[in-house]
Amino acid sequence: MNYSFSNRIAALQPSIIREILKASSGQNVIPFSAGNPAPETFPIEAIRTFTQSILEQDPVTALQYGITEGYAPLRDTLTTHLKSGFDTGKASDELFIVSGAQQGIELACKVFCNEGDTIICESPSFIGSLNSFRASGANLVGVPMETDGMDIGKLEHALQTEQNVKLIYVIPSFQNPTGITTSLEKRKAIYDLAKKYGVMILEDNPYGELRFRGEDVATIKSMDDEGLVIYVGSFSKILSAGLRVGYVLAPSEVLQKMVVAKQGEDVHTAMLPQILAYKFMTEYNYAEHISSIREIYRRKSALMIDKLQEHMGESITFTHPDGGLFLWCDLPVHIPMLDYAKTAA
Repeated sequence: MNYSFSNRIAALQPSIIREILKASSGQNVIPFSAGNPAPETFPIEAIRTFTQSILEQDPVTALQYGITEGYAPLRDTLTTHLKSGFDTGKASDELFIVSGAQQGIELACKVFCNEGDTIICESPSFIGSLNSFRASGANLVGVPMETDGMDIGKLEHALQTEQNVKLIYVIPSFQNPTGITTSLEKRKAIYDLAKKYGVMILEDNPYGELRFRGEDVATIKSMDDEGLVIYVGSFSKILSAGLRVGYVLAPSEVLQKMVVAKQGEDVHTAMLPQILAYKFMTEYNYAEHISSIREIYRRKSALMIDKLQEHMGESITFTHPDGGLFLWCDLPVHIPMLDYAKTAA
């Protein structure tokens, strides 16, 4: 059989980063190249207990089809949590549940972008999102990251010069992969530019609750009086990545289109993980759990920085994150990155 793949898929190549990850997947390797949450953050006993109680008390709801928008008690709890904890969400917004934040990102692209439209991204940025955007046929334009977020001058230049810009994709808190947090000043500037040029912002915030140093910075969505921001969050880094529960908060008109798009993909997010997430938020000591995993990542970050300083000296530069899972190192310009990675592996 001669396979004739679609134009969108035929041009896609395996991610270089994913190929590098294969080299660090052995049993005797501690991989620094992956963004997996620390296994010790998983509340395994609570998940076991909650699963048993769900299957004893309400198995039909957990095992039956659900509505595309998601499990209503979880949606209500998340809406309240975002509003009370982060001043995020307006009366004109709605929230729905997706199969991991990755799906929310992909749906936003599907709803707004035609093939050839432009998405402006931080450079570097999360490879999973970039691959989603490429699969849609979008034109990706990278804006370099500075120590406090996107280069705002270059962002405006891209908005002025690129054709059919539909989305600005940002990870403002503890960015993947750099660990950089976008300053409040730059968050306001990004929002103002989006308003000026009539472009939607896709704010990806899966690490926002994992701050272990400094003060919280307002979400871009909290500034959204014009209906410009699609906000995506996740339980992957605070509960379990494998459960695949994420959520989207967006203007009602936008969200309804995303719901229709999701119906064509997977009908609805699995019900059992949604109910688990709801119980995690309402019947577990949520605040204490968040505090404990912040301490785990604070310790891991401090250890990594200490050992980089001890063993690498002045030969590299690296970021000093205030939260999250990521720290980014820069090699000297004369060293080929791929050769370095292969040698290290």
